Amino acid sequence: MNLNHAFYFVKVIEKQGFSAASRALGIPKSRLSRHVRQLEETLDTRLLHRNSRQLSLTEAGKAYLQHASAALDCMATAEAAVRRRHDILEGPVTLSCSVGVAQFAVSSILPRYLAENPRVVVRQQVTNAFTDLIGDGVDLAIRGHVGLLPDSRLIQRRLAVVPWHLFASPDYLESHGTPETPRDLEDRAALVLGWRPDNDSWSLQDTGGKAASVPCQVRLRSDDMATLKQAAAGGLGIVALPHYVCRAEVAAGQLCRLLPDWTAGLPELSLLMPSRQGVPPQVEAMAAFLRKELPNVVEDRPLA
Repeated sequence: MNLNHAFYFVKVIEKQGFSAASRALGIPKSRLSRHVRQLEETLDTRLLHRNSRQLSLTEAGKAYLQHASAALDCMATAEAAVRRRHDILEGPVTLSCSVGVAQFAVSSILPRYLAENPRVVVRQQVTNAFTDLIGDGVDLAIRGHVGLLPDSRLIQRRLAVVPWHLFASPDYLESHGTPETPRDLEDRAALVLGWRPDNDSWSLQDTGGKAASVPCQVRLRSDDMATLKQAAAGGLGIVALPHYVCRAEVAAGQLCRLLPDWTAGLPELSLLMPSRQGVPPQVEAMAAFLRKELPNVVEDRPLA
C-alpha cells in the first residue's frame, strides 16, 4: 500500500477537484493526477468518474474513501502523539484572517510564535473576503462577527469581544467642534469601513443598552483600516474602528475618542478550525497560542 496515493486521493475528494487540491497542497495538478491514476492501477479498479466539469466517485471509490480517510486519520493521530512526546513542533500552519486583524493584532504576536518554533512554517492568508476553510485547506481562521457564525461544520472558540469606537483628529475637532451627542454626528464627514455603498449611518449603543442610528455623510469608504485611520488622523472626518487599531494614535495625541459613553459596535473575534480530529501538533500549538495571546492585544484597555 502506498500511503501517498491514498493521501492525495483523499485530498482530491475533500477539495472537490484536482485544481482545488493542487492549490491547497501547493503541488502541481499533474502530480496529483499521477498518484490517483497509479492508485487505480494498483487496485485494478476505477475510483473516479472524470469529465471536464465535474468529478464523482464510483461505488468502489466511495468504499475506498471511507477506509482510506479513517486510516489517514489514525496515522495523523499516531504521528501527533509521537511529536508531543518529544515536544517537536514542525511543519506548516495555514492561518486566515482579515486585513485589519493581520495588520493590527496578529502582526504583534506572530513573530514571537515563529521565534519560539523555528521548525514551523506559517502560511498567512490575509483577506476580507469569505474563505472556505475546508475547501481552501486552511487550518485556523480568525473571524470578526456579530451573532453566530453560520457554518456549523467548523469548530468555533470565542477569543474576545472587540468594541469599536469613534475617533477624530484634534484638528478636525477644533475646526468642526466636538460632538456631545449622537445627533451631532449627522452633518459630519464619515470615514467608513467597507467599499460597497450599503452603510450610510452610524449604529451606536450606549453603556445602558440604548441604541441610536445616525445618518452620516460618507467622505471615504475603504476595506483598509490603515487607510481610514490615516485619513482620520489627517483631519478628513470621523471614523469608527476597533479600539486596539487606534491605541497608538490616541496615546500620541493624533486621534481622540468621541462620545465615550457610546460604542459603534461590539463584534466578537473567534478562532475557527475545520476539525478536532487529526489536527497536527503545530496547528494545535498555534491555536493555543492565539487563544492565550490575542485577547491581550485586542482587549479594551483604556485609550486615554
